Amino acid sequence: MHPMLSSRDWLIEETHFDLNEANFKETIFTVGNGYQGTRGSLEEGHKGELSGTYLAGVYDHHDSTVTDQVNVSTWLPLRVRVEGEVLDVQTCKVVEHRRVLDLQTGFLHRDTVFEDSKGRCTRVSSLRFTSFADQHICGIQLTVTAENHSSQITVESALDARRYNLDRLPAYKGGTGFHPEVKWEKWAKSRHLKVTRSHASSDATYIEALTLDTGISIGMASSLERPSDSGFERVEREYERVSQTISIEAARGQSYSFDKLVSVYTSRDLNGAELAAKCEASLETAQAKGFSACLNESAAVWRAKWNACDCIVTGDEEATRAMRFNIYHLLIAANENDPRANIGAKSLSGEGYKGHVFWDTEIFLLPFYIFTQPQTAKALLKYRYYTLNGAIENAGASGFKGAQYAWESADTGVETTPKWTADGANRIWTGEEEIHVTACVAFGILSYVAATGDQDFLRDFGAEVLYQTSRFWISRLERNDSENRYELTRVIGPDEFHEHVDNNTFTNRMAKWHLEQSARVFGELCATGSPEHDALRKRLGLAEEEVQNWAEVAQKIYVPFDPSRNLIEQFEGYFQLEDIPITEWDKNHMPLYPSGHDHFSLNGSMLLKQPDVIMLNYLLPDEFSDEVKAANYAFYEQRTMHKSSLSPAIHSIMGIEVGDMSSAHRYFERSAFVDLANNQGNTQDGMHIASAGGTWQSLVCGFGGFRVKHGRMTFKPWLPEQWTNIRFSLKWQGNDVAVTITPDECCFQLTAPAGTKEVIEVLGRQVTLLAGQEVTFAPELV
Repeated sequence: MHPMLSSRDWLIEETHFDLNEANFKETIFTVGNGYQGTRGSLEEGHKGELSGTYLAGVYDHHDSTVTDQVNVSTWLPLRVRVEGEVLDVQTCKVVEHRRVLDLQTGFLHRDTVFEDSKGRCTRVSSLRFTSFADQHICGIQLTVTAENHSSQITVESALDARRYNLDRLPAYKGGTGFHPEVKWEKWAKSRHLKVTRSHASSDATYIEALTLDTGISIGMASSLERPSDSGFERVEREYERVSQTISIEAARGQSYSFDKLVSVYTSRDLNGAELAAKCEASLETAQAKGFSACLNESAAVWRAKWNACDCIVTGDEEATRAMRFNIYHLLIAANENDPRANIGAKSLSGEGYKGHVFWDTEIFLLPFYIFTQPQTAKALLKYRYYTLNGAIENAGASGFKGAQYAWESADTGVETTPKWTADGANRIWTGEEEIHVTACVAFGILSYVAATGDQDFLRDFGAEVLYQTSRFWISRLERNDSENRYELTRVIGPDEFHEHVDNNTFTNRMAKWHLEQSARVFGELCATGSPEHDALRKRLGLAEEEVQNWAEVAQKIYVPFDPSRNLIEQFEGYFQLEDIPITEWDKNHMPLYPSGHDHFSLNGSMLLKQPDVIMLNYLLPDEFSDEVKAANYAFYEQRTMHKSSLSPAIHSIMGIEVGDMSSAHRYFERSAFVDLANNQGNTQDGMHIASAGGTWQSLVCGFGGFRVKHGRMTFKPWLPEQWTNIRFSLKWQGNDVAVTITPDECCFQLTAPAGTKEVIEVLGRQVTLLAGQEVTFAPELV
């Protein structure tokens, strides 16, 4: 194993190969940089692998049920043979096996000893990376050691476009518990690529494929630097695959290294340049630097990113490792350089949910980027601006005005939610009814502006989104003359157990907030006298009377509430549903479905999939009293099934906020380890990336007690007994605030230009931060 590994609290390790866990490990060992993500499949491959490389923004429909994030050509293949016998985990005996993902550098290390049929033991080691210094470069350094023999060894390096996406899984009698070698063969597949160009020589290989529906060309060029005493054996050019093969007469105990560098570009990246020439020129630049220099450049960028976003839990090394694991995947999920792309529900680590973008971005992911990587946050929000036409098309298709953001969005913003589950057994209504996503987009925009002060973004991009989406709400709201109010009927709130409901409080209250905030922004931007804003008003035909109507309608939107109990009714009629108690829990202390029930049969009960009212209390902390938050947490928490990975983090945060600490740490662990421990059993499909964002919020906003209230940073921390302290950093108004929380005190250090002051609130008291000075606040002294 590489001698330069980071300390243990930065490492994710695998100590043996288990076929049953191989696909799960492929997800957690994904390497990426926001532009590209490649699952952690073995270089030589194995039967039953679910390998994948995904490029941000590359989608295609063609023969799939709905638009897919395309599984593009793979650059991983490096196959080693000893005297013609292939070394892989199913052909040979695996004597030793270890893989380590170094979160600090983004490098994936691998060390395996194979024993072949002749008793020859060969060690195969690799170091894999995708560069954060140059997002188009990736590579593998392969080292082969003949442990107990002298033999001819060949190394074949390939680029392979024989790829597919999973589409539908037919219903099988007896369920879908298939052997891991064949389970993916049971799926119907979608084809998205056609090879249009390829060549191979002793110097390099190149393959170019075209997406069949969207017409995106994807080029990959690779080279293989080899030992001086090796010989070039052959190149092969097949229909969808190109390869180079090197041979060497290996001596017993000797090690031989091969450096594979790869350049990846698509036609989305080009400004008139020719794709093959761009790939080959980029590859030549990387070759000239050398493999080690490429590694070092990428590691340096990783260090800078970690300086801005590392989270440390002193007293709990596993919690620190879990935090870093989740942050690592957040960092490789988003591309700050491409505002046309966003983050799919499984990031670039798998094709679950077809790579579609949900409300997850604004509600669960964006806070991490806003407060640690604001440029990335801006790019993610610009995606909503650049898909505004798709949102306008969605509204029009539903018979409404303005812009309605898709529940599931891909490259254009047009609704891409499938109508049926993968087995065709159950209807999916979220694409038609889960309309709160439109308000969540507005929430993301205004959260970013509040934290960064980026008024130029608001004027040039955000305002148009706010105005067009406000027009949607005005069109979608229904006037109830008898009650003198506005309503939203036949919707789905965040709790997806309940479909076709009327007046879901989360949806109604967020629509009300949305309209109020849009009217406020309009007034403030008009007051600036900005010619850009004047031009926008003229282009949209937006008059003051229309905006005044937004504010007036907002005041009359119905929000169900029982003042006698301080309870917000999740939706109209919810309190009359059957109150089924939760009586059984799994090994992770999460509720089991009541006997005879599943996801699709709880519409008539009070059981929830995930927080709905509690989520609303979290998102709008200024809008609800402590008494209301506490009453609703106590009521809804005991009825929540947590059948979404998004659920535990919010319960951890709100439990701390209302003073019910009993489950906060357990909920944090459920969120933090959902993928690292595969505690939902489906990490093989890709990362639960929104849960990763929720985990960051659980630590920072829960245990750190951080909130933005009335435009100010506020802190109300609490630590579990076993934690000595937590440390994290936040970006605020272009400056940096380092935070250390212990059971006895809170320490803050503002890094900003000399003379800068920032007033924050800690446990209800004002604290003034001065640039360059550490400020300590001790609650017991207050």
